[in-house]
Amino acid sequence: MNENEISRYIVDTAYKMHLALGPGLLESVYERIMYHELVKQGFDVDAQVPIPVEWEGIKMKLGFRADLIVNKKVIVELKSVENIAPVHPKQLLTYLRITDYKLGLLINFNEALIKNGITRVVNNLEGS
Repeated sequence: MNENEISRYIVDTAYKMHLALGPGLLESVYERIMYHELVKQGFDVDAQVPIPVEWEGIKMKLGFRADLIVNKKVIVELKSVENIAPVHPKQLLTYLRITDYKLGLLINFNEALIKNGITRVVNNLEGS
């Protein structure tokens, strides 16, 4: 399954979760439920994955933590905030570049309509 196919399942899962739960819960609640739902659908999901960063021979064990990584292809960053700041998509793009992944989804559950809370971020993804 490629990144775009995986992302369709993630977006569908976010939609179903938002429909049932609505906005206003803690980010950690949405993360745990999304993890559960994606695993239930047969995806390989890792949560709170520490990602090392290297700089001029210095390896830092923890550069950042990815909320979810799905099938070792898509990074999912979850938020439950009033507004996505301009820095949030930029951070996700940096995560994609560091890991050499091609697709990330930034999902803010604190929106009246979940479609307004989903930002797709790509890093040299073919066909995007």
